[in-house]
Amino acid sequence: MEFSNLLSPEIQNFINQNIDSDINKLLLKKSPFPNVMIQEIVQQIKGKKVAQRKFPFLLKDNIVFPPNLNLEQASSQSTAEYKAKTLKGNSFLDLTSGFGIDAYFLSQNFEDVTLVEQNPELIKIVEHNWKTLDRRANFINQNLEEFLEINKEKFDIVYLDPARRDQNNKKKFLLEDLSPNLLEIEEKLNSISDKIIVKLSPLIDISYLVSELKNITEIQIIAVRNEVKELVLIIENKEQREKNKDIKITCINLKSSEPEFSFDINEEKSTASEFSESLNFLYIPNNSILKAGAFNIISEKFGLKKLHPNTHFYTSEHKIENFPGRVLQVEKIDGKDLKKNEQFNIISKNYPLKPEEIKKKYKLKDGGNRYLIFTQSINGKEILRSS
Repeated sequence: MEFSNLLSPEIQNFINQNIDSDINKLLLKKSPFPNVMIQEIVQQIKGKKVAQRKFPFLLKDNIVFPPNLNLEQASSQSTAEYKAKTLKGNSFLDLTSGFGIDAYFLSQNFEDVTLVEQNPELIKIVEHNWKTLDRRANFINQNLEEFLEINKEKFDIVYLDPARRDQNNKKKFLLEDLSPNLLEIEEKLNSISDKIIVKLSPLIDISYLVSELKNITEIQIIAVRNEVKELVLIIENKEQREKNKDIKITCINLKSSEPEFSFDINEEKSTASEFSESLNFLYIPNNSILKAGAFNIISEKFGLKKLHPNTHFYTSEHKIENFPGRVLQVEKIDGKDLKKNEQFNIISKNYPLKPEEIKKKYKLKDGGNRYLIFTQSINGKEILRSS
């Protein structure tokens, strides 16, 4: 991709003027500029539209955006900023730079920054953008295995985000199927840094990670507005791992007012929940908690009772503050109490009927401010209505 022509003031102005235009209609038109195809211009418009919601710090003139797949695979600004919060040092290495979003934020408190990326066009775009943003780094266009083979330096932090798609664009989840294969390069990574940070798919199994990788000290489960976006592993040297002994799990729900929730992985295994029918308040943990499998420790730490072994809802007589999830004041009702065309947000957990089936059975409408929860406690099936 030769992008220098895209940087002319006329084309940049055209891109900005058409940010809200119909992309499909634009593609049917002839480019108004003889040296740039309309497809190239439209790609920049698409990139700016993605940046509006995903990485607004790039909403500047003369920023160049890569193809859609690279935009899709890049971290969001909010998750990158979270990961960067506690990082500082002298030297930072990103072995899988991609579009460079994570590197931009994670490396901000480091003197010496190195980005490795095997795609020559992509690293060229990143180098241009960083220069535009007045950020310096060493940009290396190389396969990471080749880089590791010849590298003699040590780094304070090494970061990588393995590719999770195969050559046919199918998603992969096992460590040995990722590119690079972490199991193959783990020893080499440990030899060049005492702290390695790895971003992984939100769908990967935590117990599997713990069994396969050595020296994990922390697993961060990062959600944004209650959608789990990524798992982040902190892998430290053996000495630090032995000092910490247990693996810390940190659950985060960004773009919400909910607090972080942390626990040691063995705490969950050694904790048991108490059970109860629903009381005055119902607690629905956010999805980062559920992904972590913190089903018993969340109950113990907040003094809550669980409704049922297979229902990850919790309850209390009096309201508990600062819970990492939704808290509803509820009352138990009978299905006969529901009136036709009443409007609710319907939740069904550990209950025979799905929300659509419930709507149809009771002739209810979706939406509104109230919740209707169909679930099961130790006393059997329950219907709860929020106040």
